[in-house]
Amino acid sequence: MFSSQGSPSSGDERLDRQLAFLLEADRLKQVLRRTSIAGNHRLENTAEHSWHLALFALVLVEWADESVNLSRVLALCLVHDLVEIDAGDTFAYDVEGAATKAERESLAADRIFGLLPPDQAQVFHGLWNEYEAMETAESRFANAVDRLQPVMLNHLAGDEAPWKRHGVTRRQVVERNEPIAGGSQALWRAALARIDDAAQNGRLPH
Repeated sequence: MFSSQGSPSSGDERLDRQLAFLLEADRLKQVLRRTSIAGNHRLENTAEHSWHLALFALVLVEWADESVNLSRVLALCLVHDLVEIDAGDTFAYDVEGAATKAERESLAADRIFGLLPPDQAQVFHGLWNEYEAMETAESRFANAVDRLQPVMLNHLAGDEAPWKRHGVTRRQVVERNEPIAGGSQALWRAALARIDDAAQNGRLPH
């Protein structure tokens, strides 16, 4: 998928396109999510989230229910949210936003990955499509850690969690995060334990 042994083409134009893409990716640091960082009320940005879930994957890969290529899982984790540079972060429980999410993100993928040289643009677009489809072992595990990470942070935030601030119910959280089970039953049990604890403590109504 990725190689340091030469490239299909060479020259300044290729490098210029790669560097332009990397600078564009820096804008992900400006996209705020609804989840607070651990131990602080400040909202995390999507670049921080992408780094954190890549670390989740690296640490927790032994709990994947299927054999996975870790390098590909990490690539999926790092690439899948780049579309939020244009599309913004759609809150997981925003029904109205969800109605236009696919269209907004597809347009964003075309523009952002199109900044890369054509061969890399195809690879990165393919990774984004793979993540969204959840049809490979790697994409199922990447989706699992992507959902586990905010569950962990929401549980840690207690009464300040976005779950409580936005009136989210236990049923909504369970339905949103059920794909965790598709990548790891062990991680799904860990997520459910925290969801149930929040519900029992009045921070997540049924």
